[in-house]
Amino acid sequence: MPDQYVKSIYEIDFTSLKTKGIKAVITDLDNTLVEWHRAEATPEVQDWFKHLDEFGLKVTIVSNNNEKRVRAFCDPEKRVFIHSAKKPRRKAFRQACERMQVKPEETVVIGDQIFTDVLGGNRAGIHTILVVPVTQTDDWMTKANRKMERFVLRKLKKRGLVKWEDTKRDE
Repeated sequence: MPDQYVKSIYEIDFTSLKTKGIKAVITDLDNTLVEWHRAEATPEVQDWFKHLDEFGLKVTIVSNNNEKRVRAFCDPEKRVFIHSAKKPRRKAFRQACERMQVKPEETVVIGDQIFTDVLGGNRAGIHTILVVPVTQTDDWMTKANRKMERFVLRKLKKRGLVKWEDTKRDE
């Protein structure tokens, strides 16, 4: 289970997180920041990065996608990244914390998938924030994950463990 659930990255309250000692953000790329097939950051995402910079938060993009894809997005934005991360393994999350020189408890993971971003962040002892995917289309591998996510979320909702105000994912 994620520690938090919001509709988009723009609804994350970084003032509250800073108050709780958060110093760094690990974020997924595809369908978290931009659509999985969009090569560049949107103006809104660029503003979001500026907002994080103004808050003094360090940022690392951790993606399971290949170096070419992740570099094409990150280099123009001058963002640090880890590609081919093999999430939900802990290694990339720990590596991101080490590079940013922060402890896991001073970090948040933001992502759109339970079985990669949330599970990996939880396994690494990092606060996790699940967002609604920015698009309803996915590549073939993610489609399989989404099916399992919907199944799990339906079960959790029936047990009363999902209390998010909008559970689009289980429709």
